[in-house]
Amino acid sequence: MSRKPIIAANWKMNIGPAEGAQFIESFKNLIKGKDVACDVVIIPPFTTIPSVQNALGGCSCIAAGAQNVSQYDNGAYTGEISTSMLNELNLKYVVLGHSERRQYFGETDAIINSKIKKAIAAGITPIFCIGETKDERLGGILEPVLEIQLKGGLKDLTPEEVSNLVIAYEPVWAIGTGLTATSKEAQEAHSFIRKVISDVFGADTAAKVRIQYGGSVKPENVEELMAQPDIDGALVGGASLKPESFAALVTSAK
Repeated sequence: MSRKPIIAANWKMNIGPAEGAQFIESFKNLIKGKDVACDVVIIPPFTTIPSVQNALGGCSCIAAGAQNVSQYDNGAYTGEISTSMLNELNLKYVVLGHSERRQYFGETDAIINSKIKKAIAAGITPIFCIGETKDERLGGILEPVLEIQLKGGLKDLTPEEVSNLVIAYEPVWAIGTGLTATSKEAQEAHSFIRKVISDVFGADTAAKVRIQYGGSVKPENVEELMAQPDIDGALVGGASLKPESFAALVTSAK
C-alpha cells in the first residue's frame, strides 16, 4: 500500500513570531517550483503559531501543528492549551508523547493516551512519539519498551482512528545528539512497530498508518532512511530551524 511521506519540523522552544514569519517566507521561496512529494508540517511554539499561519497565507502545501495539547477542556488549568483553542487556529496536527515531554514533564502513557483521544475527537491528527533510551537499547529491551508505549498510548482506539494518525519513532539517544540510528536499525524498529499495530488493530490498519523516523535527521541522511519500506517520513528537530536545510530535506524526501 502506498503511504504518502510526511516531514514535520518540530521547532521545540525555538523561533519567536518575527523569525517564524521570516522562516516561512524564505522556505516557501526555496521550495517554489520544486518537486515536493511529501506532506510538510511546521510545528512552532504556541506563541509563534499565529505568525506562521499568517505567513502561510492559506498555502495548501504546508500545514501547521502544535507541540502539545491539554487532556482537559477549557477551564481552570493555568498554562494549558485546549483542543478548541488549536481548532480556532485551524491546526491540523499535534505532537504528543515526545520523549522530552515524558522526561521533563512527567507525561505517562496514560496521560498521552488521554491527549491522543482528545485530539482525535477534535479532528486534529496526533503525531504520536515513542522511542527507547540508549540503556534500554543496549539492555536488549527495545521491543518491549516500544510495545508498552504503543499499547499504552493507543489504548481503546479503533482501527480507523489508529490508521489516520502518525507515529513517530524517535530513539531518545539520537535526539539532538548528532547520532542517528542506521537505516537498518531504524527499519527494524519501524517494522516491529508495524507488527504490533497489525497484531492489535489488524493488518489493514498497519498497512495504512504512517510511521516517521526522528533523531538527528538531516538532508544528508534522509534519502537513505526514506528508502526503507516501513519509514514514511521524518520528525525533524535541529535541521528544521533553518529554512535552507529544511527545504533541502523536504525536497530530498521521496
